[in-house]
Amino acid sequence: MSFFDDIGARIESVDSVVSVGLDPDLDRLPDFLDGELPRWEFNRRVIDATHEHAACFKPNAAFYEDPDGWRALEETIAYAHGKGVPVLLDAKRGDIGNTARRYADLLDDDGLGADAMTVNPYMGRDTLEPYLSMPEKGVVVLCRTSNSGGADFQNLEVGNGKPLYEYVAQRAAEWNDHDNVGLVVGATAPEELAAVRDLVDLPFLVPGVGAQGGYFRAAGDAAKRLKRRLDQHR
Repeated sequence: MSFFDDIGARIESVDSVVSVGLDPDLDRLPDFLDGELPRWEFNRRVIDATHEHAACFKPNAAFYEDPDGWRALEETIAYAHGKGVPVLLDAKRGDIGNTARRYADLLDDDGLGADAMTVNPYMGRDTLEPYLSMPEKGVVVLCRTSNSGGADFQNLEVGNGKPLYEYVAQRAAEWNDHDNVGLVVGATAPEELAAVRDLVDLPFLVPGVGAQGGYFRAAGDAAKRLKRRLDQHR
C-alpha cells in the first residue's frame, strides 16, 4: 500500500484530514518532562491525546537533529505506527547524488521508517529521484509555502505570465509516475492554493492554520477535494 492509499484509508476511518505536528522545542517543554528523552515523552502524550482524530503525524526533523533527538524521533515514529497512524517527516530535503540517497534512507525501515517526506525541488528532478523511485513512500514537494516570505521567489513570473509555484506544481505532476507525489501549499495563501488545485490533481499538505494565520476555510476546501480525489482513485 502506498502512502497516499494509507492516508486515504486513514481519512475514511477517522473522518479527519488533520495532520498533527510534532515539533517539541526543548526550551518550551514542561518541567515535569525530565526523563532521558523529554521530546519523546512529550510526543507520546500528544499522540495519545490526538491519534483517534489524526490523519497523520508530522514531526519536523529540525527539532530532532542531535543524538538524543534522533532517538526520540525513532521512538515517536514507531509509537505512531503502533497506533495505526502514518508519519510524514517534515524535512524539506533537497541535494544531489549520494547525499539525496542518504536522505532518502530515512524512509527505509533500516532508517527511521517514516512513510513520507517533504522535499525541496529547487535543484531539479535528479535530486528527488531517490524518493520518487520508492513507490510506497510519499514525496511531498514544496510548492507555495506558508511562511511570510514565500512569495519572494515562488510568486515571481518566470514565463508566459505564470508564477514559479505553478511551474513547480506542473512539474511535480509530471514526476508522479508512481502516484506518490503531493504538494505543500500553505493555507496562508488561499488564492494560490485555489490556483494550484485547479491546475493539478495531486494531494496537498496545507500548513499554516493557527499560529501562522492561515485560513481554515481554504484548508477545509482543499481537504474536501483531497477526499474526493482519494475516493476516485480507489
